[in-house]
Formats: sequence, structure tokens, C-alpha cells
Amino acid sequence: MSKDKQQVSKEITPQSEDFSRWYLDTIKKADLMSYSPVRGCIVFKPDSYEIWENIQRELDRRFKETGHRNAYFPLFIPESFFQKEKEHVEGFNPELPFVTEAGGEKLEERLAIRPTSETMIGHMYSEWINSYRDLPLLINQWANVVRWEKRTMPFLRTSEFLWQEGHTAHEDEADARRETMQMLEVYRDFAENFLAIPVIVGQKTPSEKFAGAVDTFSIEAMMKDGRAVQAGTSHYLGTNFAVAFDIKYLDRENKHTYAYTTSWGVSTRLIGALIMVHGDDKGLAMPPKVAPTQVVMIPIGPAKTRDMVVARTDELFAELKSAGIRVKVDDRIDQSPGWKFNEYEMRGVPIRVELGPRDMDNGVVVLVSRISGEKRIVQQENLVAEIQTMLEEIHNDMFERAKSFRDENFISVDSLEEFTAFLEEKRGFALAGWCGSDACESHVKEVTGATSRNIPFEPAEKKDKCLVCGETAKDTVVFGRAY
Repeated sequence: MSKDKQQVSKEITPQSEDFSRWYLDTIKKADLMSYSPVRGCIVFKPDSYEIWENIQRELDRRFKETGHRNAYFPLFIPESFFQKEKEHVEGFNPELPFVTEAGGEKLEERLAIRPTSETMIGHMYSEWINSYRDLPLLINQWANVVRWEKRTMPFLRTSEFLWQEGHTAHEDEADARRETMQMLEVYRDFAENFLAIPVIVGQKTPSEKFAGAVDTFSIEAMMKDGRAVQAGTSHYLGTNFAVAFDIKYLDRENKHTYAYTTSWGVSTRLIGALIMVHGDDKGLAMPPKVAPTQVVMIPIGPAKTRDMVVARTDELFAELKSAGIRVKVDDRIDQSPGWKFNEYEMRGVPIRVELGPRDMDNGVVVLVSRISGEKRIVQQENLVAEIQTMLEEIHNDMFERAKSFRDENFISVDSLEEFTAFLEEKRGFALAGWCGSDACESHVKEVTGATSRNIPFEPAEKKDKCLVCGETAKDTVVFGRAY
């Protein structure tokens, strides 16, 4: 083993030894974030923020294609707004931070720092919506939110984080439910076809739904330690918030009626999910479509050929860049090629391009995949096409690897004892029957630490009996420990 590889292995704890430590080592080594002086808050450094920008750019395109427009609402929300929807305020009360003074004076009413915007947007919609002609109203917001978390982990659970939240209002239940499911499908397709993360799509149980929602739907992903991350949610709110905030409109029969509303969102926890789904003992492994750098070019060879090799590297760089590929050249002379190879593997760059004097003579370059380690020798004139093909292959490979891992760690159980034994020996999810009782669902959590993730739309099989009480199953549910 080279000295460079020994150094990398010392700085990143193996996943099998301590997954949480591996995660923290990896994000530190890859220079993704720094802890801020405020508990539970982090600074997004350029690479992690660029990942978020790529997520944002792609989702924003999809939102606009489905008719949504962006707006921005205030960070501060009057406390009284949270009293209007009882279930909502009870759900968020433990996490709410408040501003009590401003300008040296105590405020007449405390202002909550936005944990989510249903209340503020509900208030504004009550002013904006007057007639059925104003509907549907399809708004999205890119913002930061604050939830005073007791336990935090960078990207996955922080006191302040970045997200998008969609809020829509509709004439009737059918249209609102169509919106809810449309956005859930946008999230599923985005997770699988952009982030290469396989997800389980389904409905949350009543105890796990969003505070104030009629129904909540989610996409759930499995991390490499077998734990779940809720990667996106879409909520059908019915008329709950419309009644609370008096969102009424004059319908087609000239009668005043309440609008039906939805909300849906994803956050920067997707960055944590990307790391935990795809990373390995070398460090990050970034799916090509979201990677800040898709290709790194490293000229190699003795000093006497350096100028010639770097000049040709720069020409090929220009070709790749003009084709829309996110590419960089590392031609530093104070680091060895071996050090650079390890560095960019650790940072998860999908493809490494090597060019040396012998390659120059033969008119070729060497491509190396971060995921498979495969080396390909390709003609320089075909570089752009070969890179584009290889990026697509890497995405597909990453998705299939993640799906295979999930499938290998996803079992079907008939009893709580069987599920408990599984978790003692392995890791992952369980498909089980559930009678619909809150008591049985709570008992699973008490005994195993696992929660219901969702009721999948397409379970591998239908379960007949509840894993706790043995009574007839109302639903087939995915259970798993979660972040």
C-alpha cells in the first residue's frame, strides 16, 4: 500500500468500524462544512453549497414545468398564528425559537423564527384568494428554517437548514390530492434519476404524519448503516389550514367556500443522504448529475514534457467545458499524481482523466471511474462522447448498487420477535403487517427503536397479521430505525 493510501485510511474511519465516525470524518476530510459558534448550526463550504445549488437548480426546473412559481415569505411569524391550527402548534412547539426583544424593547407579541410557513402563507392566501378564478394558486419558496433540535448531525439534522416548501391552494379535494401525488412523484423521480437514490414511496401512518395534515406521503431511503432518511414529503392538508386562516373563495355557484391546500418539501438533509447512501471507505462518492466536479483532469509525466502535456490538457478541458461538463484541471506541481488520485477519490469526483507524454504520442487519454475503478483508454477526439457515456453509466451503476444494498437489507417479518432478532444481527428495514393501532405502533418503537417509515404503495407482499398483536393487518408497513 502506498504512503498516500495509508494516510487516507488513517484519516477516515472504516464504515464497518463506526459508521457515524466515518460520516463525520468524511465530511471533514472532504471540506464540506464547518461548525458554527451557534449550537446545532453549520457553515456550508463551497463544495456542499454547490451540491445544494445543483439540487436546487434541477428541482426548480421541475417545479416550474409543473406550473409553480417562486415567492418569498417573512422569516418571522407572529405567535398568534400558531394558535389558529391547534394540531400544528402542538407538533412544532418543542422546536420553536422565539424573538422576544428588538431595538432594546420587549415585543408586544413574540415572533417565532420560521420552522415552516403554513401559517404565514395561510394568512397571505386568505388575502390573495377571492374567487375560483384565483385557483389553483401554486407557490414555492426557497428558504432557511429553524427547528431547535436536541440532537444534531451535520446536514441530516441541524437547528437551521435550507429547504424548499411548496404551498398550493385548490378548488376541491380532487385537485388538491392530484397536486399532492404529482409532487410526491416529482420527488421520487428526482431522487432516483438525479441523485441515484432508490426510495420507497408511500403514506405515513397517522402518528407520523405532518402536524395539521390530513394525509402525509413520503419517500424513504436506506443509508449504508441500515437507517432510514425521510428524503421528501408531500402533505394533503384538506381544509384544515383554510378554516384556521379563513382561506375562502367565491365558487362557480357564487357561494363562499373553503379552499383545499397542500404543502411539500425537501431540504439539505439530501446532502447527508447522498453521502450515506453512496460513500465508501475512500470517502465521498458523488452521483454525476449532482457532483460539483464531474471530471478532474490530471496531467502527469516528467518536467521536460510538462508544458506540452498541460497545454493539451487545457485544450481538452475547453472541449469538455463547452459541452456542459463540470470539469477542473489540477496541474499543481507541489503534489504528486498519486496524492491527487487519492484526494479526488476521497472527494467523490466521478471520473478522473489522466494524460501523460506516452498518451500524447498515442493520441489517447485514460479515464478512471470513481465507482468501479475501471480504466478506459480512449481516443482524444472521442473524449467528450466517452465522458458523457461514462457519466451515465456511473449514475446507473450507483443506483443499482444502492438498490441492491437496500434489497439485501430489507426483510419480511411476521412477528416483533423476528424483527428484533433481525436488528440484533444485521441492519435495515422490515416489511410487516400492522393492525392500525397506535399502541402496537408505539410498542414496536419501544422494543426496537424503529419507527414506521411509511405504508408503501407497492409492497413486495401483503402482510396478513399485525407483527405485535397478531390481529388482522389493516396495512403493510415499512419499519426501520431512522435519522
